[in-house]
Amino acid sequence: MSSTPAPLSAAAGRQPAGQSHTTCRTVLVVDDSRSQRRILSASLQRWGYRVWEAGSGEDALAILRGNEIHIVLSDWMMPGMDGPELCRRFRQLDREHYGYFILLTSKTGQENVALGLDVGADDFLSKPVAPDELRARIAAGERILKMARELTQKNELLTSTLAQLQAVYDSLDRDLVEARRLQQSLVPERHRDFGRGRMALTMRPSGHVGGDLVGHFRINENRIAFYSLDVSGHGVASALMTARLASYLSGTSPEQNVAISINELGLFDMRAPGQVCAMLNDLLLREMDTDLYFTMILAEVDLLTGRVRFAQAGHPNPAVQSPDGRVRFVGNGGLPIGLIPGAVYETREILLAPGERLLIYSDGLTECVDGADAQLEEAGLAHLMRVSSDLHGSAFLDALVTDLESFAGTVEFRDDVSAVVFEYAGSC
Repeated sequence: MSSTPAPLSAAAGRQPAGQSHTTCRTVLVVDDSRSQRRILSASLQRWGYRVWEAGSGEDALAILRGNEIHIVLSDWMMPGMDGPELCRRFRQLDREHYGYFILLTSKTGQENVALGLDVGADDFLSKPVAPDELRARIAAGERILKMARELTQKNELLTSTLAQLQAVYDSLDRDLVEARRLQQSLVPERHRDFGRGRMALTMRPSGHVGGDLVGHFRINENRIAFYSLDVSGHGVASALMTARLASYLSGTSPEQNVAISINELGLFDMRAPGQVCAMLNDLLLREMDTDLYFTMILAEVDLLTGRVRFAQAGHPNPAVQSPDGRVRFVGNGGLPIGLIPGAVYETREILLAPGERLLIYSDGLTECVDGADAQLEEAGLAHLMRVSSDLHGSAFLDALVTDLESFAGTVEFRDDVSAVVFEYAGSC
C-alpha cells in the first residue's frame, strides 16, 4: 500500500465565484490511474478547491478517516477496493457532517446506477469526464452540502431550544402539580353529616388545575349553605379566580364571608342568595381587572324544614331526586356573574321532602360528550342518577363520575366536573 499523501495546494487566485478560502471545500480524488488523478486535480485546483489524491480505495479510506473531506470523486473500477465498496465504507464512518460522493464510471446501465445509489452515492459522472460537467456536478454537490450543513445547524438549534423548553415545561409541570394540590385543599371537607341531612362534594379538574369550585359553610345550628361555581376557562388564571372566590365564601371566617351578615340580635345570618350573587357581580366588575366571568349556584338549606333558598347565575339547573329514583330539574338559568353591571339575580325556594336529594353540578356533567360528540344533557344525567339512586353521599357521587367516564369512553374529561349532593333526612 502506498503512503498517505498530503493535500495538493489550491491554485492562488483561482477560486470559484463567490467562494473564499474560509469556505473552500476539500475534495478527494480516487483513481488507480495517476494521469487521470492529475487531470481532475488540476481542474479542481484551478477552481479553488483543496485537493487530496489517492491511488486506491484503501489509501482513500485512510485519508477519509483522518481528515475532513467534503467531496469524494472516485473511479468505479479499481483493483482491490472498488468505488462502490469505498462509498459503502465511507458511509459507515463516524463523521460530524455529511460528505458528497460522486462515482466516475463508464457503466451506465440501470442496474449499475441502482447499485451505486444503494451503497450511498450521490451522483455519477461518465468517463471521460468533461470539465464543464465536472464543475456543474461539483457545484451541485456544494449546494447539497451547504443545505445539509444549514440543516444540521438548525437541528442543533432546535435540539437546544427543545431541551430548554423541556426544562421550562418540567418546572411548570411541578408547579402545576403543586397548584392542583393547593386547589384541592380549598375543599378540605368532602362529606359532612348534619344529623337532619348529609352533604358530599366532588371536584375533578380536566387538567392540572381547573375553574370549578364547590364548598359549604354553616350559618347557624339549623342552617347551612353550599355552592357550586364554574369560572370561564380551565387554566391557571381560572384557578386563581376560584381561590379568590373561595375567600369570599369562607366557612372558617364568617366575618369575611360576603354571604353572611349580622342580624339585629347580633347573630350571624345569611343574605338572600340572589343578593349575594349581585354583590359578587359588583365585586368582580368593580375590583378585579379581568375578562373572566363565572356561573354559580348558591343554596341555603333549613335543616328543620327542608326549605332550600337558592340563586342560579348561569349555572345548570339543579336536580331533585325522590326516594323512588324519579328526577326533576328546577331553576331558570340566570345571568353569569361578571358580564353585565347591575345584573339582578332571583332567589327561589323549593321544599325537600324527607329522603329527597338535591344535586347541583357544573356543566362538565351535562355537556360531557361520548365518542360521537353527543352530549349527556339533563336526560342522560337523570338516567345516571336513577342507576345509582340506592347509593348515598360520596358513594353516589363516585358512581356518578364512574358512569360519566363510561359514557365518555375516557377518564380524561374535556371540561372540569364538580358537584354537591345534599340528602335531606328530615326529623332525626
